[in-house]
Amino acid sequence: MENIREQMEKLEISSEAINEVLFVAKRMDDKGLVNSFAGNISTKKDGKIYITPTGQNKGLLTPEKIAVINEDGERIWGMKETSEVIMHSMAYDICEANGWDVGGVVHSHSKILTAFSMACMDVETEALPEMMGNFHKIPCVPYGAPGTKYILTMAEPYLADGYRIVLLGNHGSLAVGKTVEDAMNVVEACESIAEQVLITKYILKSEAPLDRDEVARFFDIFKENREKRKK
Repeated sequence: MENIREQMEKLEISSEAINEVLFVAKRMDDKGLVNSFAGNISTKKDGKIYITPTGQNKGLLTPEKIAVINEDGERIWGMKETSEVIMHSMAYDICEANGWDVGGVVHSHSKILTAFSMACMDVETEALPEMMGNFHKIPCVPYGAPGTKYILTMAEPYLADGYRIVLLGNHGSLAVGKTVEDAMNVVEACESIAEQVLITKYILKSEAPLDRDEVARFFDIFKENREKRKK
């Protein structure tokens, strides 16, 4: 164990960043939001991306398994990184270029959000203040091939505009946050909201929207909350 710590110090690897990824991976696995073959989690610290490895049970990860990618795109620690590292790297770059304070990215295949992505449908409602004030809507962008830059190309305008979560057509969701725990919280909240929208709009078929003034007020709240997340 001492030997591992020495190696990490030599490579300037943050044990705190690794532990943050492990915590989120375990919690999301416990909640059924990821599995061994779907979903990935990362944080970025001092130019390095700490990300879950490919094909591994998220609930059984250990520090030596977390992949660490340096600024040159080379793995300097851990097991082989998920092929979705391209998507994570792009998400950080897009957010940073547009002034958003983002240090964590979570890609999830949670049941309800993924179902909406498979149907290529936005998640939106004018009947739930918490949805409108926090997220406005969860847009779904067209399909892009997993493991390539094209999976995130169509999502760039939304991330640039400060949306914290997007649905990737036929491929689940991607969320960003100031920390990886923040990004996880976005996924958890939006999975619950998506379930409520599914039941109300598409099963009960009886959504009762707020009046136009209230809808406009919550859109203003969304914009105020969005501005608070700038660097």
